Amino acid sequence: MLPNALTKNALSAIALNPAALSPNPLTWAGLSSNARAALQNPGSNGALSRELLRYIVSCALRPDQSFSFSWNDRGAVRSETYRGDLGIADWWVYGPLADPFYQRWMSGCLASRTNWYGVSVLISLRSSQPFMSSGAAERDSYTVREGAFWGNLFSSTPYLRACYSPAGVARARALQRDCAAGHVDVDPATGATTTQACGPIAIVGSCDTVCNGVSTNGGFYFQCLENPAISSTVRTDQVVTSFLPP
Repeated sequence: MLPNALTKNALSAIALNPAALSPNPLTWAGLSSNARAALQNPGSNGALSRELLRYIVSCALRPDQSFSFSWNDRGAVRSETYRGDLGIADWWVYGPLADPFYQRWMSGCLASRTNWYGVSVLISLRSSQPFMSSGAAERDSYTVREGAFWGNLFSSTPYLRACYSPAGVARARALQRDCAAGHVDVDPATGATTTQACGPIAIVGSCDTVCNGVSTNGGFYFQCLENPAISSTVRTDQVVTSFLPP
């Protein structure tokens, strides 16, 4: 039986760096020398690289798969083992992630698990794909539709987009989930209220405006506008919808 998409999010916005992503095989040998050096860096940049890899593995691999490596922390050897969860691209360990279809699902998964505050919140991720299916118990426990995420971090011009469900904004912010609607802050110089995006995730507005078709069995969006700033007709169905507990 496939695992459902009930998963924790705590990928910080600063760690979600498109430049750090590669479609190379998801194995230690498959990583470039620069990627391996970044993962073994004992400083703060190394911590961000390891955080991103942990979430990549969680989105891509199955629970019975893992990614292991070690690094030297100023004389102490640290061993890391990151386990899979959703299994979006479990075959990535055998070859490159070259298919844009899976690149986009991986990108939506990573975007949906990004958190402005870096805190861990249990969320339900849903889509039309079996790797993000949900059972009745999960749907009953996670009833607040937060928003939707899509894009492609592996393309030559990486991008991510998100929209928010208006009815879920207050609950999302109460749980410190700001990446669908944007992080609200106050400019100390002017006192003006500002809304900031989470890293590379561009917020395109209300999902009620940019998405259409909601599944009666899961509540997820079937399609959203690929880029509302350019076209009001071109849509993508590779969309990850996130849900929160009430």
